[in-house]
Amino acid sequence: MKAIIVAAGSGNRLRPVTNEKPKCLLEIGSQTILERAIRALRENGIEHIVVVKGYHSDLINYPNITYYQNSNFMHNNILCSLFCAEDEMNDDFIFSYSDIIYSKEIVEKLVRSEADIALVTDVNWVEHYRERNQHPISQAELVRVKDGRVVKIGKGVISAEEAYGEFIGLAKFTKSGAETMRTAYHRVEKEHPTAPFHNAASLAKAYMTDMIQELIDNGSVVQSVDIEGGWMEIDTPQDLAEVTRWFVSNT
Repeated sequence: MKAIIVAAGSGNRLRPVTNEKPKCLLEIGSQTILERAIRALRENGIEHIVVVKGYHSDLINYPNITYYQNSNFMHNNILCSLFCAEDEMNDDFIFSYSDIIYSKEIVEKLVRSEADIALVTDVNWVEHYRERNQHPISQAELVRVKDGRVVKIGKGVISAEEAYGEFIGLAKFTKSGAETMRTAYHRVEKEHPTAPFHNAASLAKAYMTDMIQELIDNGSVVQSVDIEGGWMEIDTPQDLAEVTRWFVSNT
């Protein structure tokens, strides 16, 4: 088992604090967001950790990490960043956003899943949006689940009323699941590279959720690994202030 953390974005919504460094290097308490993710993974025995860099890449230089560069990060999105590290998708791996903080228990629960593709879903997601007006529910990556399987996912494609939960940005792929995703990506890249791709303007602009929906639509089983909180997203100044306040008062 290895992990691939996508950390190429510029964190525009957090400016000016991200003017000089990537969002993943913002300090929450005594550690950066990225350090906290690395620790949660290593506490589960995941030592082979890959980070895809882009914005201010020279500042991300933790030891014993494998790095890949997305030199076109200003013009593409998360899915393209992930595929900059395609060579690492030759075995089971954990996929992670770089702007989320999660506990080692969440990683442990995800690793235990036997599904070829599994997503962490917060079923208590509504609590995450109370008084969170800088990041409205319309921007949440909501999921619809039936019999434990994700059947719909994305921003703005599922109403709050019908949502089962929120994808937190943490997923697991077995070797087989990874191969299925790689095949789908290159098929779309070859056949429809500039056409709209699910909720994105094109494959280059796609989010991870667009690829997951592609896999679902083509018959892949995507399991929901349910949690109730235990994670935080840092996307806006409001998020940063709230997460910092929580860590200060609980440590």
